[in-house]
Amino acid sequence: MTRLELQPDLAERVHDALLDSICAGRLAPGERVTQEGLAALFGVSRQPVLQALMLLKKQGFIVDAGRKGVMVAPLDPDNVRHLYEVRAALDGAAARAAAANMNRTQEARGLALLEAGQAAMASGDTSQLIAADVEFHLFIYAASGNPLFGETAAPHWRHLRRVMGAVLRDKTSYEAVWREHGAILHALVARDGAQAERLVRAHDEDAAARLAVSLQQGTAQNSQRAAG
Repeated sequence: MTRLELQPDLAERVHDALLDSICAGRLAPGERVTQEGLAALFGVSRQPVLQALMLLKKQGFIVDAGRKGVMVAPLDPDNVRHLYEVRAALDGAAARAAAANMNRTQEARGLALLEAGQAAMASGDTSQLIAADVEFHLFIYAASGNPLFGETAAPHWRHLRRVMGAVLRDKTSYEAVWREHGAILHALVARDGAQAERLVRAHDEDAAARLAVSLQQGTAQNSQRAAG
């Protein structure tokens, strides 16, 4: 197989690795990245890196930085608020539907996901925490019986992963997240659609509020550094 034939696969792997680093916060908002540095990091030529960066730019994760090249896109508070408004609406409707459809198999799946969340907390690994959180919400979409919930939310989840990476930074935050997940699952198992919808909306709104505080603190720190 020629190098050209391998190129799309390489570009995809570089893209996924960069996206994971951005979502986990290892590449911070505003951090500059270069083709040369990334090529050296991944042990590939510049071409797959360029392809990966072009796709990330199209997806809104990378932006131009003038003469400095490109950088990780800053988190836009307005865009984040819009993301969570959409997420809360979809999650709430999906939770109400999931409660009506809940069965023993789905209950077992939900309990397994709570255990996975506890394991992720014990690991302290941000990527694992994000993956477990996403899986719990995808479980609600699947349990709803309406595939359009997941399909409608899919384009937003990459950005939500990144936002969640900013929220899930301290132990108190992610302990609260999984307590809320447990309460949501309890309402689903009880087939209480109104309660499940209320709890999942509150869960999303609480996450948005924690993120707003995090963004405000980050902005204040950046301003202090600039002034200093």
